[in-house]
Order: sequence, then C-alpha cells, then structure tokens
Amino acid sequence: MENLFAFLSSAEAQAAGAARPQPSESEALDAYSQVVTSVAEAVSPAVVRIQVETSRGQGGSGSGFLFTPDGLLLTNSHVVNGAKRISVITPDAGESTAQLIGQDPDTDLAVLRIDAPALTSVRLGDSRRIRVGQLVVAIGNPYGFHYTVTAGVVSALGRSLRSQSGRLIEDVIQTDAALNPGNSGGPLVNAAGEVIGVNTATIMPAQGLCFAISIDTAKFIASQLISHGVVRRSYIGVQAQTAPLNRTISRYYELHHSTGALVLSAEQGSPAAKAGLEPGDVIIALEGHAVEGMDVLHRMLTEERIGVVTRLTVLRGTKRLEIKVVPELRK
Repeated sequence: MENLFAFLSSAEAQAAGAARPQPSESEALDAYSQVVTSVAEAVSPAVVRIQVETSRGQGGSGSGFLFTPDGLLLTNSHVVNGAKRISVITPDAGESTAQLIGQDPDTDLAVLRIDAPALTSVRLGDSRRIRVGQLVVAIGNPYGFHYTVTAGVVSALGRSLRSQSGRLIEDVIQTDAALNPGNSGGPLVNAAGEVIGVNTATIMPAQGLCFAISIDTAKFIASQLISHGVVRRSYIGVQAQTAPLNRTISRYYELHHSTGALVLSAEQGSPAAKAGLEPGDVIIALEGHAVEGMDVLHRMLTEERIGVVTRLTVLRGTKRLEIKVVPELRK
C-alpha cells in the first residue's frame, strides 16, 4: 500500500510538472532586463561625472557616486590625483566645484565633497555577501558619454590588483561587465541596487577582464579619509586573499565564521616573515577578534598597532597556532 501511495504521488508530481507552463525565452529575457533597468533607474541619479584640470593645464575625466545626501562621493584616486581643479556634474544639480577630502593611492580610492541641493545617494552593500556568478551592473561615463550602463556577472573574487602606488589592492572583484576609460570610480551594483564595488580598471586588450574595489574596503578607507584626510597604516607584509575555511576544522575549533585570510606569500624581511608566517597559513583572528578576510585584517592593522606585539591566530593545516608579530608603519 505504501508503495502504491509513493507511485501515485510521483505520478501526480510528474503530471503537475508537465502541466506547469514554462517561461518563454522572451519572458526570461524580460525578467533580466527588468532587473537591469530598475537598478539603473535607482542608482543613475547618484552617479556623477568628474572633470579634472591639472596644474599643467591638462584635463581628464572619470566617474564617481554620491554615498551621502550631503554631498560626499567616492571615486578613484587616479582620477583626481594631481588635480588643480575638480568639477562634478550630477544629473539633478548640474556642475559643482568639488573639494578633495582625501585620497589613498594604496587602494586607489578618493573622497570628494560637493555643495549642492537635493542630492541622491546610493545604498552601500556588503562585500561578504557577494557570490561568483551573481548579476552586477556597472554605471559610469566612459569616453565622456554620460551614464552608460553595462551588465554582467561577478567572474571571480579575491583578486589582487597593483595600484598606481605600486602596492597590491587585495580582495578585488573581477567582473565581465564592460568597463572603459571614464568608467573609473563609478559603482558596481548588485540586483538589489546596492553598491558592492568601485570600478577601477580593465586589462587591455583583453575583453571581459574588469575589476572593482570591494565596497567593504571602500567603506573603511572613506571613513579614514573623512576623519583624517589620510590613511596611516601598520602592516605585516603578507599577500593574502579571503578564502573559505575547511568546515570540519572550523567545527572542531568552534569557529563562528566561515572565511579567513589565506596567506599567499610573506615579503622578505617583513614582520610576517620574521614571525614565521608561511604560504598556506590562514589567519582567523587578531588579538582574539575574528578575521573573516583581508578587508577585516586591513581594518584591524591600524596606526595604533605600529610597533605593538600583536597575537595572530593561524590555521596551518589542521593545527591552530598562536603567532606573535610586530606590525610596522606602512611607508
């Protein structure tokens, strides 16, 4: 009797599946288009065009986006570096002269301020929620064309990108949403209309290799620039990326987070090398505070830790180690 019920239930399920109408190709495309359209309509009013004039009389342009309604905006450091005068053009308020609050070449980020009424600002997302394959939309002003929208997916996470200062920017988002000169500093947005990255670079002449600085990095840098105008850091000298923790090991050590900072290499003579950190180590805590990835580790390596003995908790294979390191001033 039980087998009969199972057979009947299976047959009913199959019949229901067969009877359920499948979405047509046009309907599927319409759903995709509606997401992109709604995101573009919601975010575009906060995207600005930046015009720069240097002391040599040269000009340049880029993109940016307002992240507070009182006129604070994010862009790339390389867009405004060396600027004598910065103008910002918004969809609603037109052209305004911008004040450079501060810039950080190490992460290629800068914060500007404009004084204009009725400004629209974006919502900032969470880098830890980004998944490879998810839909993203890039908005900017490539080649001076206003408010150009392109769409694609997150191609990879945890990339490293060398900034113009010569240092590596960690935890960079790779996307195939098309970026071109002038897109720099514009937002990379998820399907919910939240900014998850700051568009920064493409690899030419390759196609589909575009990069954005994660929004968690941007939040931290922006807060430092707004407070101090510069970012003073301690550093330990590791190249690392955010990586998932082995679930079995994580449960064994009763860890309450699922990612850590995977060490790829330690600079010769750096505090990390002197302390004995090795490639393959996963940093999971600093002074007992969870390290969920490189964004978190960078945030913890503040000015106050320069020259201070600091305890790192590290997973090396199946072993949990406590390693003492003395961070130095990042020059």
